[in-house]
Amino acid sequence: MIDGKNFTAIFHVKIYLLRCFYVSTYDSYFKTLSSFFMSKKYFILVAILLINTLTVFSQAGRGVYRFLELPVSSRAAAVGGYNVSIQDNDVNFALMNPALLTEETHGVIGLNMANYLADIKFGSAIYGHNFGDENFFSFGVQYVDLGHFAGYDELGQYTEDFTAKDIALHLSYARPLNDFFTVGATLKPIFSAYERYTSVGLAMDFGVNYNTELFSAGLVVKNAGVQLKGYYSDVDGQHREPLPFDIQLGISKKFEHAPLRISVTANNLHRWNVASYQTTNKQQTNLDGTIIEKNIGFFDMAFRHLVFGAEFVPSKNFYVAAGYNHRRNKEMSIDGFKSLAGFSFGAGVKLYKFQVGFGLTQFQAGNNAYQFSISTNLGEFVSL
Repeated sequence: MIDGKNFTAIFHVKIYLLRCFYVSTYDSYFKTLSSFFMSKKYFILVAILLINTLTVFSQAGRGVYRFLELPVSSRAAAVGGYNVSIQDNDVNFALMNPALLTEETHGVIGLNMANYLADIKFGSAIYGHNFGDENFFSFGVQYVDLGHFAGYDELGQYTEDFTAKDIALHLSYARPLNDFFTVGATLKPIFSAYERYTSVGLAMDFGVNYNTELFSAGLVVKNAGVQLKGYYSDVDGQHREPLPFDIQLGISKKFEHAPLRISVTANNLHRWNVASYQTTNKQQTNLDGTIIEKNIGFFDMAFRHLVFGAEFVPSKNFYVAAGYNHRRNKEMSIDGFKSLAGFSFGAGVKLYKFQVGFGLTQFQAGNNAYQFSISTNLGEFVSL
């Protein structure tokens, strides 16, 4: 069997690979909030307050359950992997921001699957259902299957095969405050099993969305929670690690006289240094032995917080998308080797009653990940 040290090594290698890719009783309360949220400036104010309040989670972006940062659908992958602002009938986006649920996501089911490196597969599934005119729900699951492994002991003797899997349930609720603002929350029970090591966690997302015909903005606090059961125990009891907490703020703008939509999403707003796999002061040595220091500059670090996406959307039945993730580009770049790491592409089309999508992302230099999605409205087939 694998001992604790070997498990820790395998665990962190796998995590590194995955990281390379990121009701009526309340009516009076919601009416009070509606009177406050009447313009964009209040949305920005709330964003600033939330960011300042939640900086206590500054250790986030490290730790366990990193699969929660993977793209949830082919369209999400195509626009850079992060988007918390686009509000339409794509129920998959509710996995990134629960406030993106709308009356149009009622009865819509989405299925998503991706092939990654070395037989690693990840994906998601979600179904939206509304109760009344102002209560939007969705039920989803997000998973990653790291494949099968052959187990060996410290002497190199074969023991037995084992698997490694992570899964998280998504139970989401959203409600419009007025014609412009929607708020939502997601409860996420999490289970992870790596060989004989298991872990259980609980996380929550809180989101808000501002939407007009041509402009939308979203703010989400993601993965605020705790690891209830660690993978192993040490002298202090359960060894618990932080969840991949994140604060994301995004905007999307659709042009009035052109079928184009651009999006910018900022992530990790609670911490400045996001160079997780690159030290802020990288050192290289000349042939004469002198040290060359490469510092990550202010603008480089600032752009590592941003993800850019663009969509060509001539109708609701067709789209072509592209995205750029600067942080992924910098972390996956290799000196002397050109790649498309950080860039992503995708397209989707409606065939009969099904929306089919395809996304291509290069999480690692020279290795492409392909993501496939299919969604449909069950109301087209049965009465809901």
